[in-house]
Amino acid sequence: MSANGVACLALDAMGVVFRAADDVAELLIPFVRSHGGVEDAGAIRSAYLEASLGAITADGFWRKVGLRPSLEDDYLSGHALTPGAREMLMLANDRDLPVWLLSNDVERWSRALRAAFAIERWLSGSVISSDAGARKPDVAIYRCFLRRSGYAAERVLFVDDRDKNVGAARAVGIRSLPFDTDTGFVGLTEHLRGET
Repeated sequence: MSANGVACLALDAMGVVFRAADDVAELLIPFVRSHGGVEDAGAIRSAYLEASLGAITADGFWRKVGLRPSLEDDYLSGHALTPGAREMLMLANDRDLPVWLLSNDVERWSRALRAAFAIERWLSGSVISSDAGARKPDVAIYRCFLRRSGYAAERVLFVDDRDKNVGAARAVGIRSLPFDTDTGFVGLTEHLRGET
């Protein structure tokens, strides 16, 4: 599936590989509230931003929002893969196209989700904001990805559901596509095949 010099596919996690586009609003805030934690959405979002930048640990996040860290697995169980995601990863693997995740998230949560949905085997690597110390659309996280993956920017195709993240990747020379939620992975697969 090598396409016009594309040597690596980089995928956003939330809203691309995983169904929830805004996992904080859709899943995290309701979970914290329903389990007797902090009610204020702004406070939950602020704590999440700290955790997703690596400023506090995952355990520190749960304590900050008034919940026990032992509830983490219950929270993560609310996630779901986007339809076609697993098939896309398998197809890329079959065609020797390396796939990386490039995601704003808490590393421990991301690692647990990759394991729970058994997708790690099809990934060549991941760059997660809490580990990188920067969040998309900050160009620092894209530069971190390029350093860790070893690919030149022009050899990467990056897919994200947020225009600002796509634009930021393009600004550092990474070929980028917005994820079309209407066509999903069918559209992405056709795009890659069309460039072969």
